[in-house]
Amino acid sequence: MSSHFLKSRRLWISVAVVAVLGLIGAVLLMWRPAIAPIERPTAFDVAQLQRGARVVEAGDCAVCHTRPGGEYLAGGLPLLTPFGTLFSTNITPDAQTGIGQWSLPAFERAMRQGIARDGRFLYPAFPYVHYRRMSQADIADAYAYLMSGPAIHAPAERNRMNFPMNIRPLVSFWNLLFLHGEPLTPLAQRSEAWNRGRYLVDGPGHCAGCHSPLNLIGAEKTSEYLQGGSVDGWQAPALVGMGQRAAPWSREQLVGYLRADVVDVHGTPAGPMRPVSLSLARLPTREAEAIAEYLLSLESPHTVTPKTFASEPADQATGALLFSSACAGCHGPAAPMRAIDGRPGLQSTSALQAASSRNFLKTVLEGLPATPGSPGPVMPPFAASLDNTQLDALAAYLRQQARPDQPWADLSSTIEALRQETK
Repeated sequence: MSSHFLKSRRLWISVAVVAVLGLIGAVLLMWRPAIAPIERPTAFDVAQLQRGARVVEAGDCAVCHTRPGGEYLAGGLPLLTPFGTLFSTNITPDAQTGIGQWSLPAFERAMRQGIARDGRFLYPAFPYVHYRRMSQADIADAYAYLMSGPAIHAPAERNRMNFPMNIRPLVSFWNLLFLHGEPLTPLAQRSEAWNRGRYLVDGPGHCAGCHSPLNLIGAEKTSEYLQGGSVDGWQAPALVGMGQRAAPWSREQLVGYLRADVVDVHGTPAGPMRPVSLSLARLPTREAEAIAEYLLSLESPHTVTPKTFASEPADQATGALLFSSACAGCHGPAAPMRAIDGRPGLQSTSALQAASSRNFLKTVLEGLPATPGSPGPVMPPFAASLDNTQLDALAAYLRQQARPDQPWADLSSTIEALRQETK
């Protein structure tokens, strides 16, 4: 047997061994064992349940796991992602369709690693990247609260994810790249309130999930932490440099806004932020105060130089007429609603001060629906009563009142995009 043949044989054997080892490694990476089911625990300490209720509110669990008109925490809410549509799952203690057979270790694994009790990978739309930073005590308290609630039989909706993201085990490679970080520890040089705010923002509140830009495979760009993102068609504004803007936020204003109040100069939360703020309003005020202290300490890494954009001349007379007929009853200087709930003039609100017209236009199109059992302003939708030309004129008129040096250049294209998104 020639030496050349032996060398070739050894080479092919080495290649085969490497291939087999690589395949075994990939299988191990994409596989997680199931954790044995348990009988649902029934005895919990009252104080722990109270703490758990606050953790669940701080984590916005009901915001995603309760669909409109559905049972509390029974899932079924569609979550639109760039990779398809996910439906939130049932996290009530139902044995068949919820988490009634999950042990605390199974629940903690899901919260920290994104792995369900049966070993399935959870999609990162469930913010386990942030929940893994929570304390063990908070996770245990949340588990106790969820297990103490009523069991609701609600089978999961079938997800509609695009290929290849409909192959769940591939999430393991996403985790390998982006699932990092340990539970947060307080910084000794910072105040107790600042540390609490940081914990709420980066842990249960998972604020960066919406308020940071995402890369092409849906992971947060950590280098652009809290510098603004998008969710459900809304622009999630940057949360850095809030105290250094042209219309700076005060601590009192931010606390009120976080708790769903109508705040002078800035308005009130709308869109996806509305239910989040209503959850925060159910927590002790000190929680919003801690978040405000932390956020207001964050400075923007960029110095923004205002730009004047070219835009087509707006029909200010038409815009003024539309405002008088459709908006002034609630938003005009003498409107009774201004005195009732203290709402500011529209020109001062964050939506009209923003660089993009998207949030203002979505608010006009979709309105601000009432939340059953919760106080707050209500606004009807105007999608059917204002056509694109009228909406353009109204937005241009109000932007002129708010920022005459910076007219919106994206009005027509944004209006058309929003109309298409709602079809």
